[in-house]
Amino acid sequence: MPELQQLFNRHRKYIFFLLSFYVLGWGFTSYQSIFLGLILGTGISLFSHWLIMRRTVRFGDAVEAGQKVRSLGTFSRMAGAAFAVIIATEYPEHLHLLSVIIGLMTIYLVIMIDYFIQQLKSHK
Repeated sequence: MPELQQLFNRHRKYIFFLLSFYVLGWGFTSYQSIFLGLILGTGISLFSHWLIMRRTVRFGDAVEAGQKVRSLGTFSRMAGAAFAVIIATEYPEHLHLLSVIIGLMTIYLVIMIDYFIQQLKSHK
């Protein structure tokens, strides 16, 4: 599945760009808790995206080989999101909870934007 790896690499580049923007916002604005929450949520979101990509490749390999298929790791991804929310609730003076939740959803926004960009490129 090399196309899946290419897709993930493209998404990773977009997320790293956003993370660098968030780090600059954390360092140079007075909204440090908001940007730190975005950094935490987006980092966990990127990890979750990497995890599902890796498990999808394993899933495809197992199906091709006729082996028993394992889960795609829904529990692991939910545990990562719960972990981020728990950290944000434990340290509300440092992390803005709503920003953490928005950061957790960032990868889905990146996936949708990338999809539309790729559709526009394919129609040209």
